[in-house]
Amino acid sequence: MSTFIVSQDGSHTVVSDRFGVSYHSKYGAIQETQTVFIDAGLKYKEENGLKRISILEMGFGTGLNALMTYLQSNQSTEIVYHTIEAYPLSKEDYTQLNYPEVLKLTTEEKNAFLKMHSSYSESQSMLRDHFSFTKYITKLEDFSTGHKFDIIYYDAFAPSAQEELWTQEMMLKLANMCNEDAVLVTYCAKGSFKRALRASGFEVEGLDGPIGKREMTRAHLRQNQ
Repeated sequence: MSTFIVSQDGSHTVVSDRFGVSYHSKYGAIQETQTVFIDAGLKYKEENGLKRISILEMGFGTGLNALMTYLQSNQSTEIVYHTIEAYPLSKEDYTQLNYPEVLKLTTEEKNAFLKMHSSYSESQSMLRDHFSFTKYITKLEDFSTGHKFDIIYYDAFAPSAQEELWTQEMMLKLANMCNEDAVLVTYCAKGSFKRALRASGFEVEGLDGPIGKREMTRAHLRQNQ
């Protein structure tokens, strides 16, 4: 069983045995997801009038980003959610996560969360009429798809743990999977990463980070990419 930590907003994060780092901020897993991915990514695109939003998440992890996107979704916007995870949590671990209690999930919402974790690789699930979910159990290096995305949730472990996932090569790969005017959102604001984004065709915007972090990144794909 993995090591669980209760972050400062009461929600769990998990320490990766493989990489020795936590999946979320110790200052609050839920508040981090809300700030970085929901507010700067999903809500940003909704406020810009997009009615069908295709999302690619790099790093499914505990499933919190996917769950909170599901909770944010409504009948006015269709969400097509794809997520990549090379090392999925065991059932013993994901059934211990306290998100259903902290977020006060209904039975339907809790069942959707558990289905996200238990779903087979590349099997699409309709979790709501307007929310489809597909998980890929693979590494980003080995991932390919014919889909194009409007938002990239980039939630890989930090460059100190997985430096190879923050390179120009990886950002170019993601850029080629994006629709025009797509955005990439991430907690990371490291200079070498932002340079890799710019070299891959993204315009980089620094935003105020979640609690405990001064800055985060939202990158916009140039229209002529």
